[in-house]
This record gives sequence, C-alpha cells and structure tokens, in this order.
Amino acid sequence: MKKKKILVLGAGMVGSAIALDLSADYDVTAADRSKESLQALKSKGVKTKQEDLSKKKELQKLLKGFDLVVGAVPGYLGFQTLKTIIEAKKDVVDISFFPEDAFLLNKLAQQKGVTTVVDCGVAPGLSNIIAGYHHHRMMVKNFECYVGGLPKERKPPFEYKAPFSPIDVIEEYTRPARLVENDEVVTYEALTGIEPLQFKNIGTLEAFNSDGLRSLIFTLDIPNMKEKTLRYPGHADKMRLLRDAGFFSHDVIELNGRKLKPIDFTTQLIFPQWKLEKNEREFTVMRVIVEGEENGKQVKYQYDLYDEFDVKTGVSSMARTTGYTCTAAVRLVLEGDYNQKGISPPEFLGARSECFEFTMKYLKERRISIKQRKTH
Repeated sequence: MKKKKILVLGAGMVGSAIALDLSADYDVTAADRSKESLQALKSKGVKTKQEDLSKKKELQKLLKGFDLVVGAVPGYLGFQTLKTIIEAKKDVVDISFFPEDAFLLNKLAQQKGVTTVVDCGVAPGLSNIIAGYHHHRMMVKNFECYVGGLPKERKPPFEYKAPFSPIDVIEEYTRPARLVENDEVVTYEALTGIEPLQFKNIGTLEAFNSDGLRSLIFTLDIPNMKEKTLRYPGHADKMRLLRDAGFFSHDVIELNGRKLKPIDFTTQLIFPQWKLEKNEREFTVMRVIVEGEENGKQVKYQYDLYDEFDVKTGVSSMARTTGYTCTAAVRLVLEGDYNQKGISPPEFLGARSECFEFTMKYLKERRISIKQRKTH
C-alpha cells in the first residue's frame, strides 16, 4: 500500500521532531532554508528540500503532490504560509502560533474544502484539547493553564533557555495578556499577576500572566479562564525591567549616527545566552485545572504534565510535547478520524472523545507523563 505523503514546513527543533515521528509510517519530506537542519534529518532517512518558505511562488510549487502539510515555521511567517497552504487545497496541521486571528481564514478553508487544525502544540494545543473535552461533557466554570519550558541547570542571570524561537518568547513578555473573568474578557500587562506554584521534582516556580488562551476566549463559554507562563522565581522581574526600560521596543532610535531598533540590539545580546546547548537537559511542565459541575456534582480535574530531554533520541522535551501533540492530530486528519472543514483550534478535536482519548494514548506511548486527578 502506497504511503501517504506529508510535507513538513520548517526543520527547526520542533519541525524536525515532527518529521521524524511521522516518518515511521508516512512518506515525509521536510523543507527549510537551513542546510544544516535538513542534513540532520536527511542522515536519519527523511527526504528534504532546501527552500525559502517566505517566497510564495516557491511555496506554491513545493506544496504540489502532498496529502497533508504541517506548518512549523516561525510565527511571523505563519499566517501567510497557512493561507497559501489552504489556497492550494491541502489539509494542514499548524504549530506556528502566529499573532493573527486564524478564523480570518475560516471561510477560505471551508470554500476550499480543507481541514485546518491550528495552534496544535502543547499550550496552546494539548491544553485546548483538555478544555474542549471537559467543556463538552460538563458545565465548566473555571479553566486554568500553567506551562513552561526550562533548563535543568539554573544559570544566572536569566536562569532560562529558549526551547523555541526566542523572538516568540519575547513576544510573550510584551503582548498584553487576555484572561476571562466573570464572563468578561479582561486585559492585563504581561509579566504581572506573579504567583508561586509547587511542582514535584522541581520545587517552586513562578507563574505570570501571558496571552496564551488564544481561541479559547471565543470558542468556549467558560466564565473564568487564565493562562500563565512558568519560570524560575525572579525571571519575570528581570524581563519586566528590560521591557519597561525599552530594550524590547521596535521603535527606531538613533545611536552614534546609526538608526536601530532596541529589540535588535537586545536580541543580539540575549539570544546566545538563551540558546540550548547540544544535548542540554531541559524539561517541560504544564498544569491544567478544570472545575465545574458534572452530573450534578462539583468536581475538579487536574492534569500534570512533565517531560524531560530524551537522552536516547536527543529530542528536547518542548519538541516532544509540542511535536507529538501535533503528530497525533496529523494522524487523526490523515486517517479520516477528524475531517471537519474550515479552521479548527484544538478544542474542536477535544470535544470528540475519540480524538481526546487517541491523543492522550499517543502521548503516553511516547513516554510523556500526564497524570490526571479528579476530586469532588
């Protein structure tokens, strides 16, 4: 039987993990402009194509002949890339987490008859799947998500390494955070609302407001929802100091006769310090809390995810948790188990019990630990 063909756009840390996971059962091609990233995949038996994915005409040619496309490009390329994929009438699962509203492409996706799953990583992604599952089965009154990726070794001054695009991390520190309180969407400054949380095998982490609810704000009628980012204690204050002093600004300034953006200067200094070393140990932690009424009783569900760098495969925990949630969705779409046309955020998948159960089982098979606890 001929294998179905998948094109993975982006061969970065997560894109590579996605390509390798899918290559066990499908005919996978990875595309990126980085020869180095592609060579690493090629050495492991994945087909590769070196392309500049920012060029629409090149992308249009590249898309021909594939059954499904995975979008794993940087956020700033995400929306336009997704639009081009939809125009080509290709089913797609996307993890680029672009800032634009994906539902702006809903009508186009429906017209083209395309199944388009967006934001399908760990958070947003798995957290949404959990929210959608419970929202469809009980009256949820409160939803909370706390999530972060951190190095095992705490190195000052930041005690942080970026497990995904560092520029997208800085976006988390500058973009206003939208939460839902008493059925109203409220906005807080990012890096506010700091609270300590305890985690087994980790200790104390701090949680602060970030804009991670995304589609959940509009798709689920839950009166109280919040998403917070997790870091080692003290990190938020350091980032707020840099942000408030203007180091993350995109406004052009003049320095010694030259015009530059402070963010460009800052990234040149910070990014080398935030880069994970080869085989550096890191972990991903997420806690999701769902509270409400189920069968006439007040209940609370708590999901605790913890995953570490895989020593055997060399795949980071963030690539595993983000990538394998994505590949679970890819398999659901490719095998016809999820075929809703138009834009589908992950909570739409979670509303279907078979999709939720498949995803949880899929992650368990890949040794990603998710512990569920139910209390009354």
